[in-house]
Amino acid sequence: MKVLVAYASKYGATEGIAQRIGEALRQRGLDVDIVNCADSPEASGYDAYVIGAAVYEGSWRKDARKFVEQNADVLAARPVWLFSSGPVGTEKVDKDGKDVLKGAEPKQFGEYAELLHPRGTQVFFGAYHHDKIRGGDRIITWMPVVRDLLPEGDFREWDVIEGWANSVADDLVAART
Repeated sequence: MKVLVAYASKYGATEGIAQRIGEALRQRGLDVDIVNCADSPEASGYDAYVIGAAVYEGSWRKDARKFVEQNADVLAARPVWLFSSGPVGTEKVDKDGKDVLKGAEPKQFGEYAELLHPRGTQVFFGAYHHDKIRGGDRIITWMPVVRDLLPEGDFREWDVIEGWANSVADDLVAART
């Protein structure tokens, strides 16, 4: 079974998640290609898709949105899973007691539910490092109040990522047999 793992990443954290998902799927005997949505990958020819993107201001990165929208017919005809990365820190609930990961779901999860009928969606914690910020985003590193609000570090939970990837693999392996 051939699986495309497509991602859109600005600073590399989401790419790392996509790589880990792809590797977990390979370890389960699946043929996996891992591609950056910015490279306009060919979507046809795959049996399943895992698509993910970094989330900024409640939305997936543009490259991932463009990939889904341009390939919606192909994607909708096969099993699809969606993921995102974004929140940083170790807190599981916010100051109001709400689930941080649920609150960080990109609006595309809802928009693509009817379009793609994904078999699963997942938000993962991301990573943030002040010294990696570039371009117009650098303004946040100049604003001490904003900079202090963003905890610095790698908050990706690899065991959670691999567990989710293994659940995707379980579905695909069961469908193959």
